[in-house]
Amino acid sequence: MNVNHAIEILVVDDDEGHIELVRRSLLQNGITNRITPLNSGQAALDYVFCRGDYQDRNGNGNLLMLLDINMPGAMDGVEVLRQIKSDPEKKKIPIIMLTTTDDPREVDRCYRLGCNVYVTKPVEPLRFIEAIRRLGLFISVVNLPSEDRPTP
Repeated sequence: MNVNHAIEILVVDDDEGHIELVRRSLLQNGITNRITPLNSGQAALDYVFCRGDYQDRNGNGNLLMLLDINMPGAMDGVEVLRQIKSDPEKKKIPIIMLTTTDDPREVDRCYRLGCNVYVTKPVEPLRFIEAIRRLGLFISVVNLPSEDRPTP
């Protein structure tokens, strides 16, 4: 399994253990793309919009975001999703909600805001690893828009 190397996978989660599990699971399943861990909603927005610590990032390329909902502070994953999907240029970035929240109202809200896929993280480690393996299979077959091409 080999995803286009131009696609950078952003893993946005405040739990370092979850980020590492995602990274290892994707690597074990043949996903060798650059994986960029970000531990807050604000860091995710700064990265995507090339500001703050990431102001020197050129913003050209393909991004795919794996986004947790539950993060400390005012900038949770739902707000990150809302801001990215509200921007005419950034709204095409595929966002996969990867979260422990399985409340149907939260799932519905994320889809209404524009998330592309909603995956509930299983609590059991083996089921979590299997979910990430399946996510890797999914990622390996999708075509993603380039960050630098304008949206029609």
